[in-house]
Amino acid sequence: MSYAMLMVYVNVDHVSKQLVSVAAGLADKFSAKLIGVSALAIVPPFVAEGVVIVDNASEFQIAQMKTKLAEAGDNFRSAAGAGRQTEWRSALEIPTDTLITEARCADLVVIERNRRSIDFYKVPDCGAAILGAGRPVLVVPGAVKSLTADHVVVGWRDTREARRAIWDALPFLHQAKRVTVIEICENDQKEAARHHVDDVVLYLARHRVMAEGRVETQLLGSGADQIIQLAEDEGADLLVTGAYGHSRLNEWIFGGITHDLLTSSPICCLMSH
Repeated sequence: MSYAMLMVYVNVDHVSKQLVSVAAGLADKFSAKLIGVSALAIVPPFVAEGVVIVDNASEFQIAQMKTKLAEAGDNFRSAAGAGRQTEWRSALEIPTDTLITEARCADLVVIERNRRSIDFYKVPDCGAAILGAGRPVLVVPGAVKSLTADHVVVGWRDTREARRAIWDALPFLHQAKRVTVIEICENDQKEAARHHVDDVVLYLARHRVMAEGRVETQLLGSGADQIIQLAEDEGADLLVTGAYGHSRLNEWIFGGITHDLLTSSPICCLMSH
């Protein structure tokens, strides 16, 4: 099992050569095709103080948007470098919807972690993409310049999402020099957690992945902070976790660890839902 098709989302206003370089490096690692994708959406009419304000895009504005997307494609190909199999896709629609739709042709989606405030008419929502794409999503912090994934830490919970993440991450796990499976639990759950982790380690061994298991007692504060600290102490550069969330009134609501990893992890996170 490997990744044959990688997809990276490109911000049309600022094509991150660093992000594309990370994705291109992974395409080389797995001998995969690299697809760049971007989108721009026309801002719809809105109502202010009972008055409908219409801002329909003119043909000239639409032409400008198409030009920007084409330029982003050129910048993507330049950042990806010569000698790689690449493809460019773009659309005039909501970026999150575009990424979720286009993910049908990808084994792995690479996306830069959202900043605190983003324009969803230009940039996809990481969380919504993870929950809707049906593919593993690699969330890359802005400061990351490369990803070797020599040491992978799996944040384990005995859930469907975590099982999905383990399977989705197998190409990384096969090539890693070290794999650590960690479950963080309450003190009275350590025996059950050890049983869970031992099963995962045995499962991975059957897939030719030598892993070590750890069980840690939940400390005060965020579970995500504890996982991140353990990973950093061990020199890991990739976290693998399930993504836990649901939609309520058109807003994505995430579990605490998922939310905190999405907003604060300095380490790349591969998440599956």
